[in-house]
Formats: sequence, structure tokens, C-alpha cells
Amino acid sequence: MAKAVWKPGNFIYPVPAVLVSCQDEEGKQNLFTAAWTGTVCTNPPMAYVSVRPERYSYHMLRETGAFVINLTTEPMAGAVDYCGVKSGRDVDKWKETGLTPAAASVVKAPMILECPVNVECKVTEVKELGSHHMFLAEVKAIQVDEGYLDEKGKFWLQKAKPLAYSHGTYYGLSEALGTFGYSIRKNTTKRAENKKKFKGKTV
Repeated sequence: MAKAVWKPGNFIYPVPAVLVSCQDEEGKQNLFTAAWTGTVCTNPPMAYVSVRPERYSYHMLRETGAFVINLTTEPMAGAVDYCGVKSGRDVDKWKETGLTPAAASVVKAPMILECPVNVECKVTEVKELGSHHMFLAEVKAIQVDEGYLDEKGKFWLQKAKPLAYSHGTYYGLSEALGTFGYSIRKNTTKRAENKKKFKGKTV
């Protein structure tokens, strides 16, 4: 298969389209859309968000060293886009989107009640990489909408219809194709079936 060689760039897609909420030392709150975010470590649990220094929320992250990563859903696509193209310098995004701020349980930042998952983060390090500065943070708490929990307490994110982003376009996620380790389980099952089928026969 032929390959086209492109110039270096950011082409790891799709990525999550999340809303990051934060506040400054005076308590003024804002939220912004971010796609450059994710997990960086399991123990301790850590996440990151990369932000341009000229963005309105940048000074808030610097001042309080705290933010919340709020996972979004397909019905929230309009609000997610709005928070990515409008600046908190000019508009009150909470008011314009109708999203509801609530105090986080641990960190000094608001969370969004309408989001199915809220990841509370405390900044441990800021890496000034170039166009973006990466805020590395330890996850201090996670809040989950109980509406997505089953009777055993398992969380079903697919019911929330999570939102993804790829090169300027928002996407929903398709149906599940398998669970972690399913390829091994499938092969194991097949071998077990073959063993039972040929049991007692000379092959």
C-alpha cells in the first residue's frame, strides 16, 4: 500500500473533546474546550491539558493550579463548540450555554453538572513546550453521574454517547467492538471447543 509523506504535525486522532473548567484566585470562573488532553500515568493517577498562553483561562490555571476535565456527550456538541470559539474575556460561557457550575469536591475549580464524568486535577508541573504549555496534574477525585451506573455500580460511558474530535470535526463513537483482552478470550474459547470436539479421537 502506497503512503503519502506529510510534513510533521499533530495527527493522532480522534481525541476526546472535553470541557475544562477553572477559576482564578478571586473566584471568577471560566470553561474552555480542549482536545489536547489525556492520561499520562496510572500510579499516581495523572492527566494533562495543553493550553496556549494567550488563552483567557491560562492565567487561572497558573494562579490556582487546579482544573476539572469534564467529559462531554453528543447532545452537548453545540456547547462544546461554542466554548472553543468564544472567549471568556467577551462572554459568560456558563450563561450562554446553559451549563451549570458546581463546586468540585477537592480542587479549587468548578465542575459541570451536565457532564457524565468530572475529573478533578491538581497541577504538579507546567512544561512550556512552545505554542502550548502542558499542565501536568494529579487526579485528586472523580465524580460520576449515577444515571450511568448499573445495579452493580459499573459505569457505562457508552450510554452517555461520548463526544470525540478529529481535525475540526466532532464525532460520536460507534458501537463497542470488543472488551480488553477479547482477542485472547476468543482464541481460548475456540481452542477449548476444538479440544472438546476431538476428545477421544485420534487426530
